[in-house]
Amino acid sequence: MAGKTMIPLLAFAAWSGTGKTTLLKKLIPALCARGIRPGLIKHTHHDMDVDKPGKDSYELRKAGAAQTIVASQQRWALMTETPDEEELDLHFLASRMDTSKLDLILVEGLSMKRSQRLCCFAMEPDIDLKN
Repeated sequence: MAGKTMIPLLAFAAWSGTGKTTLLKKLIPALCARGIRPGLIKHTHHDMDVDKPGKDSYELRKAGAAQTIVASQQRWALMTETPDEEELDLHFLASRMDTSKLDLILVEGLSMKRSQRLCCFAMEPDIDLKN
């Protein structure tokens, strides 16, 4: 997307259950209170869907639409089918966001070596922080 400004990415790396979401739920409002507009990219290893079976948008997407936008006055979501992609690209996902409305993109759950990371631990000794 030409003309988009790169904004800082900060990834939160940790094992499941160590408190990434809990930390982000406190950090996001704290950033907002300081006038910082955060975006969020959340990765999951599970199959996920933001739509509901039986709804028209779900049925049309399942019929073969490669991309679907579901929109209301309050929000919209773009869903892109990616069955042939081997690995998610953090910078591609970030480029889908409207950076004119953001100051920072927080990332939860994507292990990307080219972004700044904050590692969360639950008192585990001898952790390798090199990767």
